[in-house]
Amino acid sequence: MGETIPIAVPRKGRPLESVLDRLASRLGVPDLADEITSTLRHEKALTKGVLDPDEENVYHRLADYSTVDDPAAPEYTLVRDTRAGKPRRIVFDSVTIPLDDGSESDFDGTGDDIEIQLVGREEPFRALRTHEFALGFDSADLVLEEVVELRPDPLGRIADINARINPADSDVRVVTGLGDTVYHTLMGSPETVPAATALDRDFLADYAGPLCIEPRYERLVRAVLGTSVLEDIEFHYPEEGREEEAAIADTGLGVYLTVTGSTAREHGLLLGEQLFPSETVLLESTPEVSDEVAAVRSLLDGGDLETELAVEQ
Repeated sequence: MGETIPIAVPRKGRPLESVLDRLASRLGVPDLADEITSTLRHEKALTKGVLDPDEENVYHRLADYSTVDDPAAPEYTLVRDTRAGKPRRIVFDSVTIPLDDGSESDFDGTGDDIEIQLVGREEPFRALRTHEFALGFDSADLVLEEVVELRPDPLGRIADINARINPADSDVRVVTGLGDTVYHTLMGSPETVPAATALDRDFLADYAGPLCIEPRYERLVRAVLGTSVLEDIEFHYPEEGREEEAAIADTGLGVYLTVTGSTAREHGLLLGEQLFPSETVLLESTPEVSDEVAAVRSLLDGGDLETELAVEQ
């Protein structure tokens, strides 16, 4: 009998889909990944009101998804969504996947088979911090928001995160990224940024005034910009329910996540420097890494990843 290696993963959203894409390519389980992704996208559309629900309520759908004869099939659970009315939403719970390296030998060289169990968590990083898991996937943002040291100099790369984690604060380290990159980007209005002026870190170093950010990103922004830049800057926050880009346009300067920047341009904003990449990362709790866990980690890592991250092992 082999060992089951649990891996903490997000319950929903882009980070979970990135993990599933990674498993589909590395473990040869595209059908399983597609099934989970399709189910969760359908449930998200129902929760947002994009689709009209059928006669079955959420509990019946949960039973349809999770009451199965196949022990390798995915399981789902319910959480309260943050939308108006706090509706219950179906999210990922767990699935077990046998590992096979494609050869006649066993995967880890021990003579036993290994399987991984993906386990949904609201905040996988925190589950690793409490040593519930040896491996997990979560947003690099949460690592910055939780444990990186705030220093006068800025943090611009995911690859530099580990050097900013005090071993006394956390045993969790970043292994690699998954390449699903969006950016925390500096934005400004034409009234705030003079013509022909570069909207970058140097601009911020000479700037004094308000900077609009999401409250949950305050510690991240402090780490990314460096505390010395923030001496003459005052954080402003969007009013509840107000679009972030609109709030930045009113403030004159801000930092927010962008993919294409189209919404920012619709509000008349100039796109400046991409300050920090937001990416789903593979994490490890170093004291919990056994030989079997290391073998699984190596299987999930690899040079085929197009990531902003390059961490030396």
